[in-house]
Amino acid sequence: MPKDRRESSYRVRVEAAELAKGRHHPDHLANQDESRYAAAHYPMSFSKGLDHDSATGLVKSAAHFEAFRNAIDEGWVEPFTSRVPVPRACPRRKWEAPTAGVVYDLEGPDAQAVTMAPAPELCSDELAFEMAEVYELALLRDVPFESFDTNGGTDESKIDAAITRLNALPYAQDGFTGRTRTTESGQLTRQTVFRGSSPGVDVGPYLSQFMLIGNDTLAGSGIAEGKIAYGAQEIDQRVPIARAGEDHMQIWDDWLNVQQGYDVNAAVKGKNTEECKKGQNFDGGTRFICTPRDLATYVHFDALYQAYLNATLILLGMGTPFDPGFAKLSGMRDMFTPDVTLPDTSVALGGSVAQNAGGFALYGGPHILTLVTEVATRALKAVRYQKFNNHLRLRPEALAGRIEKAAEIDSMFPATCGAFGKLHEQVGETVHAVKKFNKDTCGVETALLPMAFVEGSPMHPTYGAGHATVAGACTTIVKAFFDCGSVLGERKSDDPCVHGSIAFHRDIKHGVCFTPKKTAKGWVDKLEMKKTDKPLTLEGELNKLAANISIGRNMAGVHYYSDYYDSLRMGEKIAIEMLEEQALCYPTDEFVLNVPTYDGESVRIGAK
Repeated sequence: MPKDRRESSYRVRVEAAELAKGRHHPDHLANQDESRYAAAHYPMSFSKGLDHDSATGLVKSAAHFEAFRNAIDEGWVEPFTSRVPVPRACPRRKWEAPTAGVVYDLEGPDAQAVTMAPAPELCSDELAFEMAEVYELALLRDVPFESFDTNGGTDESKIDAAITRLNALPYAQDGFTGRTRTTESGQLTRQTVFRGSSPGVDVGPYLSQFMLIGNDTLAGSGIAEGKIAYGAQEIDQRVPIARAGEDHMQIWDDWLNVQQGYDVNAAVKGKNTEECKKGQNFDGGTRFICTPRDLATYVHFDALYQAYLNATLILLGMGTPFDPGFAKLSGMRDMFTPDVTLPDTSVALGGSVAQNAGGFALYGGPHILTLVTEVATRALKAVRYQKFNNHLRLRPEALAGRIEKAAEIDSMFPATCGAFGKLHEQVGETVHAVKKFNKDTCGVETALLPMAFVEGSPMHPTYGAGHATVAGACTTIVKAFFDCGSVLGERKSDDPCVHGSIAFHRDIKHGVCFTPKKTAKGWVDKLEMKKTDKPLTLEGELNKLAANISIGRNMAGVHYYSDYYDSLRMGEKIAIEMLEEQALCYPTDEFVLNVPTYDGESVRIGAK
């Protein structure tokens, strides 16, 4: 009856609202650096786009920052558009969605119902380490990813020198307390450094297979061609080749212009130029991602959920099994229990029973493809609240400016208690390497962070990270739907059309991986398949994918490790709570999802 359906639909919506209401709403805690150093013109707070002092790099007027903070707290967009206390004599960039965290949503946790721990504070060993880490990644921007693996490659000396400097820091010596890192016997190695902190991220090549491989397309492309079937079209995994050795913001005046919020991509010496409109210069052509600079290019222009949509398309094209908890509903029962027979019946069926219902709008491709993108907007609203309303944390490029001007800031503002001089000393070995690098590449010996992009970071605070929050949310959806115990390898099957094909699956003869092929003349536009000593699981490669995208932003110089670590987990929580509400909508069939978390645990959704 229409009336009954209307009432039951209403009850499901109310039940979802009650579920959301019943969850704990946390306190939002920051690290107190904003108030602790207020007398020094807020040196640890995001101020990009305000007017800055040319001698120290700090906001010229503390009142300007306070007006900015008040506009954030008011939650209306009008103060950002008509009452900004900044001279507008030249084109400036716009702050990005500063009020997104105060709006409401109809599904998943409220943007303010999830939170992140206080960020590492000034004078902490953790902050010193993660700033050194960002510096080191800038120095390694053109080192091939093959050197990030135990088997090595070229430029091993550069990455080994970075690892030695990082392992010598107090935070590493104390065992990376708090925000863990993947290590070997407590030490960073080439196989573990810059990899993140979740199960499987340290297995195999640095790059997730989902950043490289394709699947079988209508045009005849296969996995090694790196083309992904997108309906009748193809998605190419190759990226434009950014110019090696070209970094930015290494000179003080360039750095200062970017902090002022000048639109350096749109105007150079008052004249628009094609060269500076994209934020990076390219040498022509494309290639598979081979270096941190390539990965930085990917995360400079991606559509945020792009990598996870691609991963889902790859898995669907491979016929990767869905979660066994709803194998019957998805039409994949026979993958797990091929000999199912019906209970007693008067009809003679002659053995096993074929399954004649499969997933599509429910429990199939369109279902997961919708959810893996839909969750992204919830993640972005939640992380905007953390960025602007809670932490308002400065970007690594700005902290490098504080290190460059440490003596001036500490001398002018006793309230810092010499904190920036101490930070400079803590990361001294790495800063020495950065100063030499800047001297060699741009002729000026500064401690400024070499940036991959002309404009540096986006126009919003660093903590949390939008890319990492979306990564945590979207990969959690993918992990919830697919069988995460699947392994990438050569299949064994009675079906001659399937036997020998490469896929993430359960029935595998041996594991494989794909890497960009290299010759003496450089990178070849082709992937090379190799057998693996340790199998690459679907869970591990999805965890690695989330880490690659998130830490790829660190490689560009725009984020810290803690931005990745805490944002990833907040995104995971958003996805899990959205799935819990979704599970209320399936009244006739039990829909059970088993979700492996980034901390190695498991969450079951929909189980009675």
